[in-house]
Amino acid sequence: MARAVILVIEDDPDIRELLVYTLGKEGYQTEQAASGEAGLKSAKENPADLIILDIMLPGIDGLEVLRRLKHDQRLHAIPVLIASARGEETDIVAGLELGADDYVTKPFSPRVLVARVRTALRRASEAAAPQSDESPVLTIHDFVLDVPRHELSLGGRMIDLSATEFAILEHLARSPGRVFTRTQMIDAIRGHDYPVTDRSIDVQVLGIRKKLGDRADLLETVRGVGYRFRDEQ
Repeated sequence: MARAVILVIEDDPDIRELLVYTLGKEGYQTEQAASGEAGLKSAKENPADLIILDIMLPGIDGLEVLRRLKHDQRLHAIPVLIASARGEETDIVAGLELGADDYVTKPFSPRVLVARVRTALRRASEAAAPQSDESPVLTIHDFVLDVPRHELSLGGRMIDLSATEFAILEHLARSPGRVFTRTQMIDAIRGHDYPVTDRSIDVQVLGIRKKLGDRADLLETVRGVGYRFRDEQ
């Protein structure tokens, strides 16, 4: 079985070396880039299975790199994990809203990073091959979620979602009216061993609502419990 290829876009040579060494020990193949321009060039010439991206890069910064990746039809489905020293809520929200699948703040634990890489790769694999016992297309009134194509259509309007946003929305939409706690949502979309907080779910839901626009009310908050997809029947 071919080893997953991970592109590391990081300008700090020490951190880049640590990432390459850690990922190599886990059996991953790595490519390296020390700038945003070099990272984009590498991604286009040899598309990776996952990208680890720093925000503070010389030249084109990480957020612009992410924006360009997500607007490229050949590259937009590649999961992106941001690893940055910028850990303010506004930075995390910006990265997730642009399409990052995860956000890790420096300094980070190599074990935690590897766990998140594994989970992101698993999510990408599951998105490409949905379970046969579940409907591949969810249709609720004007809401159409096409799982194999990883596409959301709302009232005929296509909405671009990150892999994690798509997974959250799919999980809620499969059981309209049912309330899920944040812990249940984390377990369902990431696995029980995934090191993520309730706040991460809140940030992702906020991003989904912004993209839904005037249909943001499809995702309802149940105070003290969690979230549900509104049952419109």
